[in-house]
Amino acid sequence: MSNQTSYDRTNDLKAFDERKTGVKGLLDEAITAKIQVPSIFIRPLEDRSKDLSTCPENITIPIIDLTHVSKDGFSKAEIVKEILFASETWGFFQVVNHGIPIEVLDNMIKSTRMFHEQNDEVKKEYYSRDRSKVVTYNTNYDFYKSNAANWRDSLSVNTSFTGSFDSQDLPPVSRDSILEYLKYTIKLGDFILELLSLALGLKQDYLSKLGGSQAWNFACHYYPSCPEPELTLGTSKHTDASIITLLLQDHIGGLQVLHDNQWVNVTPRPGALIVNIGDLLQLKSVSHRVIAQTVGPRVSIALFFKGLFSSQDKFGPIKELLSEENQPIYKDFSLEEFYTHFFSRPVDQSGLEYFKL
Repeated sequence: MSNQTSYDRTNDLKAFDERKTGVKGLLDEAITAKIQVPSIFIRPLEDRSKDLSTCPENITIPIIDLTHVSKDGFSKAEIVKEILFASETWGFFQVVNHGIPIEVLDNMIKSTRMFHEQNDEVKKEYYSRDRSKVVTYNTNYDFYKSNAANWRDSLSVNTSFTGSFDSQDLPPVSRDSILEYLKYTIKLGDFILELLSLALGLKQDYLSKLGGSQAWNFACHYYPSCPEPELTLGTSKHTDASIITLLLQDHIGGLQVLHDNQWVNVTPRPGALIVNIGDLLQLKSVSHRVIAQTVGPRVSIALFFKGLFSSQDKFGPIKELLSEENQPIYKDFSLEEFYTHFFSRPVDQSGLEYFKL
């Protein structure tokens, strides 16, 4: 890339950011004209040419029914086996009959859409790239580091640095839905960590003690329809910088998981929540992405269980799982070390490789 090209791109990124209206703002301004994808969003041709194929078969990530998990020991043991299989084989699974009322999920999707579709002047109050702020709205956290920006806007509530938040800082249009949704999903996340602990042969509270439910990042993503989806992505290929992630997606779809060197579509399922293993567990964190589409907007809500940035505890290979045949791959690191590196690189570069032994 020439200095002139780099300089032009930097100027374009800054100009876009200064508008504070996100990707949706581009579409709103061009409502009466055909819009083209701006150059800052276009993936390099070499990246597009290396795209892996999408699996043509009708397969998807495992679906785990939690209906009988607390009824008897046998049912729980069977569900624990299913979670182990899904985690080791896919790194992803969907949970259904998890106890969260469907209206709580629907209201969360609806209020996310309402935030992103409200008046620009209201949204601009939240537009920021200051990581010390708990509540922010922007386009891509790696906006100035990626080769191509993603076709996505996000409202985030990040307690990783503070361990708490003031509900009055939440946007009024979404406040009640966010609080109700978090009440249920934080509890569910801890329960899934207990089941995963049992699946790995650990004490039931082993993974919960990592503190993911005490400090987390909550992201309400909005993917506008894209006029040239073949040129860009909604979210680039990545793994999650979390212990686990819980994801709610609407009916449109677009999430893909990398499995057997192919992209597999994660078909939306009413009432389901998607669970995936994050980098912090040093187990099987699997690459995934969101494709851009002509249909939209697509909405998804992600809750990343992370832990407190300032914690002195070290994350590393789970000692109880190590053996002669299962040697550690990555070294121990603090959350501060991990996230300092995480924010220094584009989302499509592994956050774990830096810590490889």
